Amino acid sequence: MNKTAEGFVNTFDLSSEHLEIKEGIHRLAQDKIKPRAMEIDEQAEYPMDILELLSDYGYIGANMPEEYGGAGLDLLSFCLIVEEIARVCASSSQVAVVQELGTLPIMIGGEESLKKRYLPKLATGKNIAAYALTEPNAGSDVRSLKTKAERTGDTYVLNGQKMFISNGGVADVYSVFAQTEKGITAFVVEKDTPGFEVGKLEKKMGIKGSPTAQLFFENCVIPLENRIGEEGEGWLIAMKTFDKSRPTVAAQALGIAQGALDVALEYVQEREQFGKSISSFQAIQFMLADMKTQIEAARGLVYRAAAKVNDLTSTGKNPELTQSSSMAKMFASDVAMKVTTDAVQLLGGYGFIHEYQVERMMRDAKITQIYEGTNQIQRMVIARTMLGGKK
Repeated sequence: MNKTAEGFVNTFDLSSEHLEIKEGIHRLAQDKIKPRAMEIDEQAEYPMDILELLSDYGYIGANMPEEYGGAGLDLLSFCLIVEEIARVCASSSQVAVVQELGTLPIMIGGEESLKKRYLPKLATGKNIAAYALTEPNAGSDVRSLKTKAERTGDTYVLNGQKMFISNGGVADVYSVFAQTEKGITAFVVEKDTPGFEVGKLEKKMGIKGSPTAQLFFENCVIPLENRIGEEGEGWLIAMKTFDKSRPTVAAQALGIAQGALDVALEYVQEREQFGKSISSFQAIQFMLADMKTQIEAARGLVYRAAAKVNDLTSTGKNPELTQSSSMAKMFASDVAMKVTTDAVQLLGGYGFIHEYQVERMMRDAKITQIYEGTNQIQRMVIARTMLGGKK
């Protein structure tokens, strides 16, 4: 990024520091993570070795403040990191993405004492984080949360259920949202808290190395000091979290798309039919041109949104930031689905088998259109920011 966010938005140039970060994580991902990608997908287990690898290199807490053990990098840097990891293994990119998502509520709304208690271990990968918002009847309609937290003196008693929670079962710390007397409120819940239980792990189409689980709370007692912010501030904390996390999911989708194009481009130059490389066929060239153009358009939106997060700060909701984050997430994930599907088509029968990676990338891409707000919800959010919140 140039000296100012405005300069970056106009030129789309990365600074020398950003290029160095991108090149460093690219080498690590290609050398250490790519060889593990197929095995992670097949085993369908959280890759602890990838968490350790990213922690050793300082990537797991890249955009967390230095005073808590993070690297203190900006969101654009973190998006570059996620993009390069997702380029070879979406499940491995989830290690960084969900760690950020689960930690953001504490960073955004937590008091200093709460930050000091939890962030150092989260920033260094010693603890794993999760974000617990979704419920069986509260997905897109977040305000319909049924999980309740009733205050009794200096504690809250938590009762309810969550589902589709990434890192469920492996996380040490959960940012949990519940209804209180004054509205939605966020809490930190530790994994060993009595009354807290992890339910079944879901069997999924993609990102199989990222566990997704149900959570249950039955008379789960949470100390007052584990409340994130004040009562009733949970809705704002959740929405501000999404403003900062959606560019990261967009970067994940961008990386998946780029990885699929990498495989397809290599394949079409090696594959021969009718006595010549299929890359010489105009139909193939047109598909490649469309894939590349769509990826570059998505990259511009993702980097722009990340730059806005770096530059725009607000005590409340910022419509400009919300719009940029939603556009980046929506467009990049749609591109990921389109490009990975086209990559499978370009490889023909080989694209349909496990060995050639693109079928995994297509399966992984689909979730980016769904989690952290479906793309239908993103379109609603974008329209509302255009209309001043009137619709």
